[in-house]
Amino acid sequence: MITRNKKRFLPLLLTLLLALTIMPALGMAAPSTVNLGTAKSFAVLAGSTITNTGPTTIGGSAGGDVGLHPGDDPTIAVFPGQEAVTLSGTVHLFDAVAQQAKLDLGTAYNDAAGRTTDETISGDLGGQTLIPGVYTSGSTIGITGTLTLDAQGDSDAVFIFQAASALTAASGSKIELINGAQPCRIFWQVGSSATLKTGSKFVGHILAMASITAETGATVQGQLLAQTGAVTLDTNVITNELCAAPTPTPTPTPIPVPPTDDQLPKTGGFPVVPLYLLGAMMTAGGVLLKRKTN
Repeated sequence: MITRNKKRFLPLLLTLLLALTIMPALGMAAPSTVNLGTAKSFAVLAGSTITNTGPTTIGGSAGGDVGLHPGDDPTIAVFPGQEAVTLSGTVHLFDAVAQQAKLDLGTAYNDAAGRTTDETISGDLGGQTLIPGVYTSGSTIGITGTLTLDAQGDSDAVFIFQAASALTAASGSKIELINGAQPCRIFWQVGSSATLKTGSKFVGHILAMASITAETGATVQGQLLAQTGAVTLDTNVITNELCAAPTPTPTPTPIPVPPTDDQLPKTGGFPVVPLYLLGAMMTAGGVLLKRKTN
C-alpha cells in the first residue's frame, strides 16, 4: 500500500517542481532591445554643449561619432577640448545628421521610459547580481562597488534601468557582465542627469534627459546620450561596440543504437550478444525478478 501511494504521489511532485521552475520565467519576461535609430553610431550626443579635458579616446565598432544639436552657440567650429580627443568617427555640430540623431534619441528615451516594470529598486545597486529585466527607481540610482549583470546564457538578454531623477556611479565602481551579457543590450534611462565619478568603469547606453558628466579616468562601454544638456568629458575612454554574434549551439553527439539480432554475428545459428548488452539484460532481469518476489 505504501509503495502504491508513493507511485501516485510522484507525478504530482514532478508537476509541482515543473511549475515552480516555470513560474519565475513567466513572472519576468525578457524585454526587447531599445531601438536607437541613427543615434546608435554616436558615442557622445548632447543638446547644449560638449567639453573635454585631457586625452580622451572615442570609438567602437558601432560608431565613434560625436554630435551636438541644437547647441548653445551654433557658431563654433569645434567644441572645447576637441583637439585632445582621438575618435574613430565624425564630429557633427549643429548639422542635419546630429538633428536626426537627437530626434531618434528622443524616441528611444520615451521607449525605455515607457517599459513595464519587472522590479522596483531603490538606493544603491552595488554588490548585487541582477538578471535581465526592467528595473525602476522612483528616485535615484547609485552604483558603489561592483554591480553584476547576469544574462543567464542568453547573449540577446536586455537590461533596462529607469531612474526618475539622477544616476551616479561612485569613484572606482564597476559593472561586470557574466554569462553572455553584452554592453549593447544594457540601457539606462535617466530622468535628470548622470555622473560617472573618477575611475569608474561603466557599461551600457545612458539616455539622459539633461546632462552627463564623465569625471577623470572614467571608462564607458556604451554611449553617453544627453537630450537637452551637456556632455562633459575628462580623460575618458568611450567604446561603442556592436553586439557580438551569438555562439552557435553545438550539435549533440548521436547516441549509439544497439544492433538487432539480424545485425549481430552468429555462432552455431545463435546471435552473439555483446557484453554490455548482456550486462544490461541481466540487470533488468534481476529487477523484474525482485519486483515479482515482492
